[in-house]
Parts: sequence; structure tokens; C-alpha cells
Amino acid sequence: MKGIILAGGTGSRLFPNTIVVSKQLLPVYDKPLIYYPLSVLMLAEIREILIISTEEALPHYQKLLQDGSRLGLSLHYAVQENPRGLADAFLVGEEFIGSDSVCLALGDNVFYGQNLSLLLQTAKRRVESGGAVVFGCMVKDPREFGVVEFDEQNRVISIEEKPLCPKSNYAVPGLYIYDNQVVEIAKHIQPSPREELEITSVNNEYLKNGKLTVTLMGRGISWLDTGSPKSMYKASSFVKTVQEMQGFYIACIEEIAWRKGFISTEQLRRLGMQLSMTDYGKYILSIAEEG
Repeated sequence: MKGIILAGGTGSRLFPNTIVVSKQLLPVYDKPLIYYPLSVLMLAEIREILIISTEEALPHYQKLLQDGSRLGLSLHYAVQENPRGLADAFLVGEEFIGSDSVCLALGDNVFYGQNLSLLLQTAKRRVESGGAVVFGCMVKDPREFGVVEFDEQNRVISIEEKPLCPKSNYAVPGLYIYDNQVVEIAKHIQPSPREELEITSVNNEYLKNGKLTVTLMGRGISWLDTGSPKSMYKASSFVKTVQEMQGFYIACIEEIAWRKGFISTEQLRRLGMQLSMTDYGKYILSIAEEG
């Protein structure tokens, strides 16, 4: 399975912060926002990843993450010339996807939880025989999100965008897993009234064919959106609190690479030395010493 991180768009809801810098390069507490979706794909043991962004922003992502080899990854980059909707990621990434299944992670979502890796790998296995998986996260007020309705076997009955009367309390976060059919589906969906290729249209096509299921994120997993200044602040406060209380870092991509066996302890130590002037680097070095 391959992974795609969609980090395009203008980030207009975060103006003036994002007038000169891509939203996913802004810090969420002590690391760039893009580290968080990247860490999710790594926890799912996806090592070949395409980052899609604007022509202006892409060189900054390349400077930050390079080719991924220092993390045991293979990172690729592609330009999305215009913000044509989430489903456009599959058209931009068609050659990259090839004959594989694919996991799409939006660049502005933060996930955290002890069993997240197991949950992701279980969802990956679901699409091995075909179909698609969306995730469901319980929220207090789902009216601001896409809402998924499902039966006792977690088969999706409906997905609605920002419904006035939600049929469940499970919101759909920006994380999706599809079989290889998603590329052809994306090619044939019609643009919405706002001239975008909507991910909901892709999901509804799988739903129509009876091939859409939902994986529920339980109470032990947190999901934070970062689409506004207030939510960026909340996400930073959450990360700061968890790291200070537990002593473990959220979305430390170097640590994840090491724990997944992508890199050796010596490679981890070298990565920590490059950042040894920061608390982040000192944390990496402490992990390497334990190793």
C-alpha cells in the first residue's frame, strides 16, 4: 500500500499566517504540522509516500523531509496546480499509485492514541480484498463535519456533509483507505457546484457498490482538526500537555521510524545529534540511549 499526504490549498482560514508559508509547515507546538499525518502513515507501516502541494510550497517540503531515506522511507513530490478538491489527489498521484491500494491523509489532521497503529493496520487489511475504509470518530456536535451512519457490521449506510440532523455522532476525519479502483472512480466523478472533485463523491461510489466500511476510533484515540487559528492553538496545547505529562512525544517521526524497524539505533542517534540543541533532539537521543 502507498500513502498520499494532501498539503495543498491556500490555507485562507489561517491568513495572515499562511500568506507566505504553507499551512502544513506551521508549527503545532514543537514540530511542523505535516509531521502529524506523516507519522500516521508511518504507524500504518506505509513507507512509500507522495506529498502533494503547490508549486511554490513544494521546495520547502523537499528541504524539510528530503527523499525520506534518513527515515527509511521513499518520499515523492507532486504539484497540485489548482485546489480542485480532495479526490484530485488520486488523479495527481495516478502514476505514483500504479497498481497499489492507497491511504490518503489530509495534511491538517492530528491523531493520537495508544492503539492507533493496530487500528490502522487492521483497516489496511480490510481493503486487501477490495473496497474502501473510512474512519469514524465520535464528536459532541457532528453538524460541522461529514457524518457516517453504519450498521452492526460497520457497513456504511450513508455519509452526509454537515447535516442539520445527523444520523450518528461519528464524524469522518481526513483519513481514507482505498483499493486501486479509486483512481478510475476519481476520473469519472462530476465536479460539485463549487467546481471541486469531492471525496464524498468517491465514498458514495463505493457505498453504492456495497464496498464501503467504517473503522471506529474509540475513546482512546484523539483527533484534532487544525483548520482555524483557534484549533491550531488547541492542537498545540494538547500536544504540549500530553508530552509534558507522559514524557513521550507525539508524531516524533524519527522515533517511529526506529520503533518500526525502518532505521537502526545508530541512525536514530545521528538524527538526534543533528537536533541536539533542542528538546526534540534531546528526546531522540534519550530514546537512542535506551535502545
